Amino acid sequence: MARASKRTTRSRAAPKLTKVGRGELLTLLDFVRYAVSRFVEAKLAFAHGTTDPVAEAAFLVCEALHLHPDQFENFANARVTAAEGKTLLDLIHQRVTTRKPAAYLVNKIYMRGLPFYVDERVIVPRSFIGELLDSHFGGDGEAGSLIDDPTAVEHVLDLCTGSGCLAILAAHHFPNATIDAVDISKGALDVATRNVGEYGLEDRVRLHRGDLFAPLGDNKYDLIITNPPYVDAEGMAALPPECRAEPKLAFDGGDDGLDVVRRILREAPHHLTPGGGLICEIGRGRELVDEAFPELPLLWLDTEDSEGEVFWIAAADLG
Repeated sequence: MARASKRTTRSRAAPKLTKVGRGELLTLLDFVRYAVSRFVEAKLAFAHGTTDPVAEAAFLVCEALHLHPDQFENFANARVTAAEGKTLLDLIHQRVTTRKPAAYLVNKIYMRGLPFYVDERVIVPRSFIGELLDSHFGGDGEAGSLIDDPTAVEHVLDLCTGSGCLAILAAHHFPNATIDAVDISKGALDVATRNVGEYGLEDRVRLHRGDLFAPLGDNKYDLIITNPPYVDAEGMAALPPECRAEPKLAFDGGDDGLDVVRRILREAPHHLTPGGGLICEIGRGRELVDEAFPELPLLWLDTEDSEGEVFWIAAADLG
């Protein structure tokens, strides 16, 4: 589960967008500016791969025009056709009136530069673990490296895999590893199956339906990665409409947000090799985790956009 936006909104009627006259918006940049104005006006929440209205507008415009987000600057001043303009205005209107995450409107999200298919059967991926695989598991000899040799990793487990994006990123990062990916939702696994197939990883990424470790028997892993449900009851009540469009199962971590995390920490020692470890994302629950598990020497990892939202613990320290 990825972190939820703190923004809350009151129920209100869907806003009506001002009609755009023919020829008033011409270039990609024109449509981005228009979208930003409408998004700000509607007080949308941004927590699904983009963090502000400008980035979200550029993402929607590029996807509608079949451009990679990195290509926006090259075509910012290019004019769009009338048909393309209608498509863009329809998308902007949908984003404002439905409050659905932009990723659902175009069925795509990017992680670490790689595209993944998503729809309402899965949470929109925005985990920090993808970045941490690059920064802390590179085997480059730096002090921050948690696994010295990525090529020596043979077995990886991705719990609560959702769309399968972290399992696929792990397959790219650990070239000699097979990855087991588990989710309790059939719909999520259907999406993951599609993504695994898109990357031709059927022989290396094995999908399992079940409750955490239940479908895995006695299998042991060099690395367990997980982004489980971790939103507490208060957070669930305050979710913005964008997050309410996602599966509740992927958010709800119980009263204090740690129901699933406790189970993972309890069961993980039975599924780790002696030199293995667990990396787990818990959002803004660090204080609660530290209080609940004072005996565990958790190593908190930071990324460019997060501080203390992911922890690492070696198998030897789990007991």
